[in-house]
Amino acid sequence: MTQKTLLVLATFAVLTTDAAAQTSTAAPVDPNAFLNQFEATFGKFDGYRRSGAKGICAAGEFVGTPTARALSTASVFSGRTIPVVMRFSVGGANPRAADNTKSQRNMALQFDLPDGEQWQMGNISAPVFGASTPQQFLGRLVSLQPDPATKMPDPAKVKAFADVNPEVLLQGRHFASQPVPASFGSVNYWGVHAFGFVDSSGTRQYGKWVFEPVGGVEGLTDDEAKAKGPSFLFDDLRQRVRAGRVAFQFNLELAQPGDRIESATVPLPEGRRKVNLGTLKVISVAEDGGGPCLTITYNPMVVPKGVEPSSDPMIAARAAPYAVGLGRRLTEGAKQQ
Repeated sequence: MTQKTLLVLATFAVLTTDAAAQTSTAAPVDPNAFLNQFEATFGKFDGYRRSGAKGICAAGEFVGTPTARALSTASVFSGRTIPVVMRFSVGGANPRAADNTKSQRNMALQFDLPDGEQWQMGNISAPVFGASTPQQFLGRLVSLQPDPATKMPDPAKVKAFADVNPEVLLQGRHFASQPVPASFGSVNYWGVHAFGFVDSSGTRQYGKWVFEPVGGVEGLTDDEAKAKGPSFLFDDLRQRVRAGRVAFQFNLELAQPGDRIESATVPLPEGRRKVNLGTLKVISVAEDGGGPCLTITYNPMVVPKGVEPSSDPMIAARAAPYAVGLGRRLTEGAKQQ
């Protein structure tokens, strides 16, 4: 990695740390300290992303709807075909994580828009995130750090933190209640954060989105998951995409006055109106560990004109650790899977 690249990353980290500090009254979390704790809790795997380490690149196409164009002036909703750089992954820091467990799946997207604009986002297979603030997230990581003697987290520390911060358990409960996903292409992916969609008159409509598979959600029984083995998702995705079977509806749940939109651990109330913003189709999947997504951070602060982040402190707080993590991966030799 060149000195110029390092300087750009360092500058970006400082700027985005300042942005995160402005969204929260609590002291900001140092991105290096956060990543150090992430590695201490989940292990360090040189060259891999600190989260969603086991992943694969893909390419997609998106076409927006007239409904989306009425909500937002963003060029992504023009109705023209928009190229998308995608990354599917299994949750966690381990690049050898098992595919056949009740764990998180991720779908990260970069929409490449006219005039050099981009829209980056990370979406997960749960309607809530595991913490509502960066400070709470760091505390959760500390509580889960394995004891040097037992190589396991101290149950007393885990319970003590969760007793004071019960929302950190919501995401895990969701995964435990769901079957193992049969495919990257057959599971819902939620944005979990609220964003504002701004129309031509300046009216702002907040909402939380979900990408829902066109072919429906598909899960595995415990026996089916066991028979699949620990590494089936990449080949399954390639097969489904070659058959033209992987597409998602980009749907937005519209917030109403009084709804909590500043927390990723609180979904919108049931029954909120849902509108379709467009269709995302996966058109190809990398045959190996390469691809253009290798060094994309999928920073949710990268949004087009016509889309704005809410006051959710986790949105801005992601940017600096992502940038620092990319710097570490490039130094180590970035790997994909």
